[in-house]
Amino acid sequence: MSDPTTGTRRTAGLVLPAMLTALALAGCGGVGEGAQSAQNAQSARPAAPSPSPSPSQASQSPSPTPTPSPAVTAADGSDPEACTDGNCEIAVSEPVTIRFEIPDGPAKLTLTKVGENEVGYKVTSANSRASGEASGDGSGCVVVFYSGGSSSSCGRAGKPPRERKGAVVLQVVAGAEGTAILRLVSA
Repeated sequence: MSDPTTGTRRTAGLVLPAMLTALALAGCGGVGEGAQSAQNAQSARPAAPSPSPSPSQASQSPSPTPTPSPAVTAADGSDPEACTDGNCEIAVSEPVTIRFEIPDGPAKLTLTKVGENEVGYKVTSANSRASGEASGDGSGCVVVFYSGGSSSSCGRAGKPPRERKGAVVLQVVAGAEGTAILRLVSA
């Protein structure tokens, strides 16, 4: 006859390692049902409260928002008086009149139109008259005053004018923001 405990021992010896293997596989690697529940519980936790400001921070007022600088800047700002000597660069956002000297004597410049991508001007003196308008992105006009006359053109605005011996050069350039740049260059 056989020993009844041997059969039980043999069965227990096979069952125990199989159970341990199953438990080890369930706990490693993948996201099982138990692991998924733990993840859900962790994500359901409320967020940690943000730290409250210290008393010194709470008493300080927030920094003021900086004022945006003008979209168009000019060497002499926006003061038409800067042009009375015949040399200036100003930004203007509305029609303006400026008196200055050209080779033939006193002249009066009137910006007749200042708008978004458009500019118009008129210059009168005892011996000269010039006027023009330009519109479109990057457009402008240039007038050169000589003794006894002038020449002018409007279209694509070029570089700022250079000094020309015996002449006064005027350039007006339209801006996208409704601000024009006016430049006067005298020798």
